[in-house]
Amino acid sequence: MSATPLALHRRELRTFEQLPASLPPLLRRLYAARSVLPQQLSLDLKDLLPPSGLKGIGEASRLLVDAIAAQRRIVIAGDYDCDGATGVAVAILGLSALGAKHVGYVVPDRFRMGYGLSPALVDVAHANGAELLVTVDNGIASLAGIAHAKALGLTVIVTDHHLPGTELPTADAIVNPNQPGCGFASKALAGVGVMFYLLLSLRAELRARGVLTVEPNLATLLDLVALGTVADLAQLDYNNRILVEQGLRRIRAGRAQPGLLALLEVAGRAPEKLSASDLGFVLGPRLNAAGRLEDMGTGIDCLLARNVDAARPLARQLDSLNRERRTRTTEMAEQALDLTADSTAVGICAFDEHWHEGIVGLVASKLKDAHHRPAIAFARAEETGVLKGSARSIAGFNVRDAMAAVDAAHPGLIIRFGGHAMAAGLTLPEAGYADFCTAFEAVCRRTLPSAALERSLMTDGPLQAAELVLDTAKTLEQAGPWGQGFEEPVFEGVFTVSGMRLMGSEQQHVRYQLRAADGVSVEAVDFGGAARALTVGSVIQIVYQLGCNRYNGAETLQLRVVQLL
Repeated sequence: MSATPLALHRRELRTFEQLPASLPPLLRRLYAARSVLPQQLSLDLKDLLPPSGLKGIGEASRLLVDAIAAQRRIVIAGDYDCDGATGVAVAILGLSALGAKHVGYVVPDRFRMGYGLSPALVDVAHANGAELLVTVDNGIASLAGIAHAKALGLTVIVTDHHLPGTELPTADAIVNPNQPGCGFASKALAGVGVMFYLLLSLRAELRARGVLTVEPNLATLLDLVALGTVADLAQLDYNNRILVEQGLRRIRAGRAQPGLLALLEVAGRAPEKLSASDLGFVLGPRLNAAGRLEDMGTGIDCLLARNVDAARPLARQLDSLNRERRTRTTEMAEQALDLTADSTAVGICAFDEHWHEGIVGLVASKLKDAHHRPAIAFARAEETGVLKGSARSIAGFNVRDAMAAVDAAHPGLIIRFGGHAMAAGLTLPEAGYADFCTAFEAVCRRTLPSAALERSLMTDGPLQAAELVLDTAKTLEQAGPWGQGFEEPVFEGVFTVSGMRLMGSEQQHVRYQLRAADGVSVEAVDFGGAARALTVGSVIQIVYQLGCNRYNGAETLQLRVVQLL
């Protein structure tokens, strides 16, 4: 498929008179373009939405209080991604701090059990003595698993954030901002965020009953909440920005969980300079690698470690798994791009019998980026004759709804599916792969808006010469957290290349010295840009982000090339 042309758009410049004049003019412009209101400049915990707005949270809290009072065995049923792992850790640490004496966890083996609370996972929890089962980051679609748990006599609380199907599970309580009838103003909570909110409500219930002798500071868990929220690509609405910012502040102050500090150590990152993007690109992949290749228990145990010495060997193991994951991802992505190079499909599907099922989501993401189309990558499951697929979508197309449409039109073609608008998963019989591809393509062609197929890049316009300084980059660092739905500022400009050299172990990156029209000289880095490197004297138009290059104690301004135009 030929590359989709790139259309450059500038963010709408809204009025920002209502924002304080004390803010730097550039920051006022950036905030106004992102619809930030004056009252949203504060990212204090007191500004969080109250837990009471979540449907079902009161009943869930009462069930937990009763279980704690009776010292019943509570088992947390998690998921095998970063959101699920951090959610499990938050649940265990928080419940223990609130008086629960018997708390354990189970996580599905993705290769044998698949996603969610399956009957098989319920059996594992039951064998571990579970009396109260609490899901984290899953459960809303686990109809069979929860029915099985109820048949075994277990009390079940579902905490989830995924979109529900037409039928809800028969749990004793459901806490999910996206369930029908829930009026919680933020629908963007990640799974770990829902669990944190349940702990806030539980603490309030214990306080109301007068049985809370020592009130724990649940803010100590916000580093984990921030990590799971960013790694799961949750929209950074105002409520999530508070959660993420508060978690980042704890990490930067050196007050993170020992497991996070150990992960930063093996990654060679200083906690005091951590950004929201580091949560997604440094910490998240190392935790996710365990769930993709082996067992997420390693990641959860790292997060639960009582000190850095105990966490360090687990962090090293996660780092090693992540290196293996990177190698496999590169190999599989190259194969997938070759398979789909000439595809004219609107909805891309790809399958290879040798692909690893834990990595197909990353492959789907590479395909989505390369073709600017919804993409699904498939691998063989351990179960004979079954494929597991992972989907990634583009803005304007709900890939989970597309799967629902295929399922409705072709009953039995999909074994199960679930997920978000932008990312979803499914299983289907291998014999039905071709039929699914045809059906998925038909849904994509029928429902995908033509405007969504335009590859576009949103910028915040050009910067003035006086703004191309280190202080601007530092201001932007402190003005976040930036992330999904609250994108880091991206600027555009025309420069002349006055210097160029390749760098990196394989000479794959480019370091430029650029000169603006007014003579201002700046350094820029194009990571992975060796193949498109430009010669000295070239005049280039680039889209870039501002960054601080910190090396040997020195700080300099550095432009990070996003796109050469």
